[in-house]
Amino acid sequence: MASISSSPPLSARPLKHQRPVKQYRGVRMRKWGKWVAEIREPNKRSRIWLGSYTTAVAAARAYDTAVFCLRGRSARLNFPEELEVEGEGGTEGMSADLIRKKATEVGARVDALVSQQREKRRVVKNPDLNRPPSPHSSDED
Repeated sequence: MASISSSPPLSARPLKHQRPVKQYRGVRMRKWGKWVAEIREPNKRSRIWLGSYTTAVAAARAYDTAVFCLRGRSARLNFPEELEVEGEGGTEGMSADLIRKKATEVGARVDALVSQQREKRRVVKNPDLNRPPSPHSSDED
């Protein structure tokens, strides 16, 4: 007699090691939660490291800056409406170091803005629940 397995079929099993859905071009997530961006140099096997960021959006904006520097207006961007263009596109003579510098500046700026927005939304961490409410505090705030 054949034994019946008690384990659920593959489609019903939780996917612990499933790769996260790729949201943005040129961006991936590290195992520990940081987002990193890199781009391949045209006609070369080497890559330009664009940095490590706390948010996927910051890494994607860094990628957008680098790909625009490399490919100009024909680049496929993650956020085409938000590209900060300094002068006209097509910066063909830029070195990999200069592209990396510009991209990391943009990514760091976006990371800082996202961090500031998170801080504004943060509420009192651990209120003392044993203290009676003061007349100055209100639930309407």
